[in-house]
Amino acid sequence: MKRVLVACGNGIATSTVVASKIREACEDAGLNVSVNQCKLLEVESKAADYDLLVTSGMFTGGTVNIPVVSAIALLTGVGEEEAMEEILDHLK
Repeated sequence: MKRVLVACGNGIATSTVVASKIREACEDAGLNVSVNQCKLLEVESKAADYDLLVTSGMFTGGTVNIPVVSAIALLTGVGEEEAMEEILDHLK
């Protein structure tokens, strides 16, 4: 099972929307994933336990050793399909 960490400013609002979309897309694609949320400030301390980091804000909190995907497109709808495809590619 792949693990996805979704981060936004407070770990509540936009990360909930993004996490829901990722769960739904993974289920449709037949991928078994675990999706958790956190604050952007918590990313550096939590990222090592995950396979992918998806952010709805600008991550400038340090260095992580996992792929990072911006999820702004999942919120705006502009380029949403391409962003989700990038996320799914990392999880396959």
